[in-house]
Amino acid sequence: MKCLLLILFALSFTYAIHAQTMVPFDSAHWIITGKVAEESLQGENWIRLTEGEMYLKDSTFLNGTIEFDMALTQDRYFPGFGFRVQDKDNYENIYLRPHQMGNPDAIQYTPVFNGQAAWQLYYGEGYSTAVMYPMGEWVHVKLVVRDRQAEVYINDANKPTLVIHQLKREPKPGKISLINGAPTVARFKNFSYIKQVEPSLAGEFQPEVAPLSGTILNWQVSSPFDEKQLQDDEVLSEKMIKGLDWYRMVAESSGLVNLARESKLSEGQNTVFCKVTLTSDKSQTKKLQLGFSDRAKVYVNGRPIYAGQDVFASRDYRFLGTIGYFDTLYVDLKKGKNELWIAVSETFGGWGLQGRIADQTGLSIEALE
Repeated sequence: MKCLLLILFALSFTYAIHAQTMVPFDSAHWIITGKVAEESLQGENWIRLTEGEMYLKDSTFLNGTIEFDMALTQDRYFPGFGFRVQDKDNYENIYLRPHQMGNPDAIQYTPVFNGQAAWQLYYGEGYSTAVMYPMGEWVHVKLVVRDRQAEVYINDANKPTLVIHQLKREPKPGKISLINGAPTVARFKNFSYIKQVEPSLAGEFQPEVAPLSGTILNWQVSSPFDEKQLQDDEVLSEKMIKGLDWYRMVAESSGLVNLARESKLSEGQNTVFCKVTLTSDKSQTKKLQLGFSDRAKVYVNGRPIYAGQDVFASRDYRFLGTIGYFDTLYVDLKKGKNELWIAVSETFGGWGLQGRIADQTGLSIEALE
């Protein structure tokens, strides 16, 4: 009898840990910063949210499942939700793009660091995918997250609609939020969540890619400054760079450096330098492949050799400003130490840099202070 009681107690305890928590949309459970109104029809209740966010007061969600229903219009807006929210500027974000339904970015994941989303840095497989949303109906959204991996189900899909191979923020418990920054209405109902230690995942997850040969993985990065200070293209101003602080940043395995991890974008603080020292055993020319978002100026030994921009719609009206090895420079090096400085300026959508010198014969690359 005692054994049976112990088993029943263990089962009830396990169920309690994994029990689904239905959450009403009220001020007892949510911190509301947006415009919220209650609606009902034929016995159903829901809310509409515009121009803001709602934060669940429970700040202990790490792994588990989040579910809710959302009603969409085909306007251009980006309603969605955040999880593991540390504060309003730091969280994991998934949002729907109903105006792009059927296109490869109809749903998208992005990490948010220091208030800066990064959809121009993280896109394609593992970050976004095509979805067809029914208009005028409720769309069921379900997230399952475990440590660095997550998957999103839309409606009654029996396999994940979006598989996120690697979440970019360090896994830490946080709040859950519902987000709609647009004046266009997004409606939510039936919100629930489950906290689990190791929820089951059904997606086919891919390992993180290994760096391409010659990828620059260590950079010295400066404190942010105003891009306007670079208007003199003749030479780097000693006065300007004298007051900068420096720190080391390690790139992701892809070579990407998400600069918003350390620097907060603001007016007059939209640019940083990323630098490395190239030590060459002779005078030679090396091919540098470069990716950046949004704008870059490249200096070698204090002299400018390149300026370019990959901002939203800069290549054509469909170009999203996504980062990639779209630019190639041929860098003349002297024998000995050469300073490669890249000023990276940002407007919105992702503040990043990646660089690669595939042929490093007779060359060493260091992130020296």
